[in-house]
Amino acid sequence: MRMMDNAWASAQGQELPWAAAEYELLRDQVRRFVEEEIKPCADRWEEEGGIPRQVLRRMGELGFFGIRYPAEYGGAEMDAVASTVFAEELGRSTYGGAADAMLVNAEMASSYVFHDGTKSQRARWMPGIVSGEVITAIAITEPDAGSDVKAIRTRARRDGDSYVLDGTKLYITNGVCADLYCVAAKTDPAAGSNGITMFLVEKGTPGFSVARELDKLGWRSSDTAELVFDGCRIPAENVLGAEGQGFYSIMRNLQNERLVLAAMAIGMAEAAIDMTLTYVKTRRAFEGVLWDMQAIRQRLAMLSARVEASRAFLYATAWRMAADDDCMREISMLKAICGELVNEVVYACVQFHGAMGVMRESPIERISRDARVLSIAGGATEVMLEVVASMS
Repeated sequence: MRMMDNAWASAQGQELPWAAAEYELLRDQVRRFVEEEIKPCADRWEEEGGIPRQVLRRMGELGFFGIRYPAEYGGAEMDAVASTVFAEELGRSTYGGAADAMLVNAEMASSYVFHDGTKSQRARWMPGIVSGEVITAIAITEPDAGSDVKAIRTRARRDGDSYVLDGTKLYITNGVCADLYCVAAKTDPAAGSNGITMFLVEKGTPGFSVARELDKLGWRSSDTAELVFDGCRIPAENVLGAEGQGFYSIMRNLQNERLVLAAMAIGMAEAAIDMTLTYVKTRRAFEGVLWDMQAIRQRLAMLSARVEASRAFLYATAWRMAADDDCMREISMLKAICGELVNEVVYACVQFHGAMGVMRESPIERISRDARVLSIAGGATEVMLEVVASMS
């Protein structure tokens, strides 16, 4: 566990709730997995554009896809703090694409199945999700509808005991590799927020196809796709939650998505600072090393302080979420702060690496590309700030 957490707890004569032994054990387990099974292989995943299925199944074996889910499905029955630990350590791997693909299955898409699914839907799908045999994706974003969920155009019309879906989804993580998709569509276009419904769509369903795999700036070890639904007929039993309640399901599940993305950003920022400290303390320039330059070490010191402060806010908020507190305002703040901060940190770290900072052989170059989307994915900074302002 972090030395600062333990030092603070010792000074206060008590243990920080998020520094408890069960979280420390999880952190150690994830960190070992990152060092032994992600870092040695992830450069190849970057080139191939995805993670091998055996790696995802291995994550299931280790319990990483069931952190928050009940034991009846093979889960560990932990809480939002554990999810935050998991996401922070995946962020520290420095491979944003792999981290995101793993988090989508563990924390983002699968949460719709668990929280909104019927008993039979959960019984059918959750064991495979937790084991890593079933990979999930969440399909909300469209060409003309990103953060503005109400603007989606994908339609679902009832036809007897089925629904027929027509529309396009864009920028979908795990869009190529997923087995099960949680899809948002309008069942009543005139009803506004009350006209959106979530559906479960299986890979291979007639009328559903992956139109193309998208080429991205960063996150290259995760696949991102455009999906097309053209007369895609699914049984009515595949409605996920109640008809017309999809918008509220999305807003509820987005809170956890934004929390883990903030944690991923913090982990990435920590890793960037660590590797930059190592670099500037050994890189010789002007008859010394870069660390001797006051401007560089003070800048890194300030960035480190801001990351630590944001991390404390992150875990305090995760603890509140674990206690079922309403913390939408705080999560929106976190998503805005952490998404912007990781980009500021990485910008400075690239600068201090000099020319090496823009070489593909340098990890900081990859981090600079992977960090960029963290101020966009899950809710752009500007949208998050509007949420905060509306609740102030």
